[in-house]
This record gives sequence, C-alpha cells and structure tokens, in this order.
Amino acid sequence: MNVDWSWERARDCLPILLEGFKITLIATVLGFLIAAVLGLAIAVVRRVGPVFVTVPVRMICEFIRLTPLVVQLLFAYYLLPQFSALQIGIVVLGIHYSTYMAEVYRAGIDSVPRGQWEAAHALSLPTGRTWRAVVLPQAIRNTTPALGNYAISMFKDTPFLFAITVVEMVTAAQQYGARTFQYLEPITIAGVIFLIASYPTSILIRKLEKSLAY
Repeated sequence: MNVDWSWERARDCLPILLEGFKITLIATVLGFLIAAVLGLAIAVVRRVGPVFVTVPVRMICEFIRLTPLVVQLLFAYYLLPQFSALQIGIVVLGIHYSTYMAEVYRAGIDSVPRGQWEAAHALSLPTGRTWRAVVLPQAIRNTTPALGNYAISMFKDTPFLFAITVVEMVTAAQQYGARTFQYLEPITIAGVIFLIASYPTSILIRKLEKSLAY
C-alpha cells in the first residue's frame, strides 16, 4: 500500500464518497425526523400516561439505551428481511435516538414554569390545548440546542450502518481502498467531509443556544 498522498486518487474516489455521503445524509435527516417525533411522543406519554403504560415504555427505553446500536441494527436486519437495509437503518437510528431525545424533551417540559400550567388551568383551557399552545412551544424552544447536538451525533454514527450492508460514506471509502489497496485518500477525504458538514452545524447550534438563553 502506497502511503504517499495522490491528488489523482483523491479526484478518483471523491465522486464515490459523495454518493456515499448522500446515503449518510438521507439516513441522518430521516432518522432525526423519526427520533424527534417519536421522542416527543415518548416524553408526553411518560408525563401524562397511566402507570401500566409509562412503566413498560420506560423499561423499553432503558433497554434500547443500554444495548449497542450495532446489535439493534443486526437484530432488525435479520428479523425483517422484507425491508431494505437502508430502511431498517433509518428506522433503527430513529428509534435509538428517540430514547435520548425523550429525556431532553422531558427536561424541557419540566422547565416550563409552574405558573404557566396554573394560568392555563385558571383559563379553563382543555388539556390538549394546554399542551399544544402553552407547554410544548416552550419545551421545544428550550430543547432545540440539545436536539441539534443529537443530530450531529446521529450523523457521526451513520458508519455503523456498514453492519447491515448499507454503503454510506465510510463504507464507500473502505470499499474503494479494498479495491485499489489505497486507503489514505478515501479515508482522509471521508473524515474531511464529516468535519465540513459537522463543524458549521455545531457553531450554529452554539449560537442558537446563546440566543435562546436571553
């Protein structure tokens, strides 16, 4: 294996990595949407649901958080062969991260001042409207920076999809290296693409966090 950098090889592998990056981006965006919606539903259920519902939901969330993502991917992949690997990867990513986002939402709900709840009750607002118009807007506003951080974490975890044959960016880099016996350029470029995509997002999240603090 040649360890000298070659711009020709870099140009050769770049289109392949960009194709893999599309898969990475699709998995991240769709997985985040699933996680954000499902996590909110879990947080609300655990807050207002009856004990016979909240206890199993809490136990399931704990189980998902305490088992490796790769194991969950492999389990779903072999259990549900009728779905494509990418579909399974997106859903598993979403479910896995929803358990973490649920805790963020729960903290955001708890941060809503008690006076807001009491004011809604004094105005005789229905429970559903209290949640939609008073509680959730404030809770989501308070949790937006943390949710953004989880989006970045999910983006960086997409290489785990290699376990179920999804050819995302890192897997594409490895396959190019295996085919040409040249790993330096594809792996380096994959890392740079991750950095280019993640760093501006992290800066935006920090600015958003500061603006929401006022």
